[in-house]
Amino acid sequence: MNIHQIRNATIVVEYAGKKFLIDPMLAEKGTYPPFPNSPRHDQHNPLVSLPTSIDNIIQNIDAVIVTHLHLDHWDNAAKEALPKDIKLFSQNEEDATEIRNAGFQNVEVLKEDTVFEGIQLIKTRGEHGRGEVLKMAGLVCGVVFKHSAEKTLYVAGDTVWYDAVQEVINTHKPKIIVVNAGDNQFFEGGSLVMSKDDVYEVYKAATDAKIIAVHMEAVNHWALSREELKQFANEKGISSNVLVPEDGEFYVF
Repeated sequence: MNIHQIRNATIVVEYAGKKFLIDPMLAEKGTYPPFPNSPRHDQHNPLVSLPTSIDNIIQNIDAVIVTHLHLDHWDNAAKEALPKDIKLFSQNEEDATEIRNAGFQNVEVLKEDTVFEGIQLIKTRGEHGRGEVLKMAGLVCGVVFKHSAEKTLYVAGDTVWYDAVQEVINTHKPKIIVVNAGDNQFFEGGSLVMSKDDVYEVYKAATDAKIIAVHMEAVNHWALSREELKQFANEKGISSNVLVPEDGEFYVF
């Protein structure tokens, strides 16, 4: 298994001989206006450039997984760059319809028993924040990858720590967990994705897993830096379990 951090939540996962592109935000630096009512409201998104060319990112991709349709997970640049016949998985029929309306012809809704090229893909629940902000944030999902030749991988998606994440870990016992850990938030409403304390909860639930923290420092409403998360992991004595990749970095398991 090879997990390649591209930028923000965009990763490329090579798993059981197949290559998945997850949550592609492929625009050039500064293409989109800042998310309003949030930090760095004078900085356009994405805040940083891609670490490699779009052609390199999408080369030999077997399938795309879009956990939800927020701009920083599925943008116009991705819609333009990806072949319209590529296999594409969405979280529900509503998202699938919107993706098909963008011209994609091979869209499938993820279920809890989806199989792609012999790889089990299990849709998992997520909560994109807590309390009132959930109404605005909308539905999201994660996905568990399983194959007899690989360790179980859990890509949690845009979720905070809550009981359903614990349930996924208890049920599937993933050895690799990718969490969106930028603690992104607006001026009101609290965390939209995992904070450092949420990451620590993931660690306590899966002490033998490697946790890869992505979705960091790439869009204007981030609140947790890579450096702060690394320092926190050091203080907690879990830095060998919590991996914080730079854009372009990859891990092999």
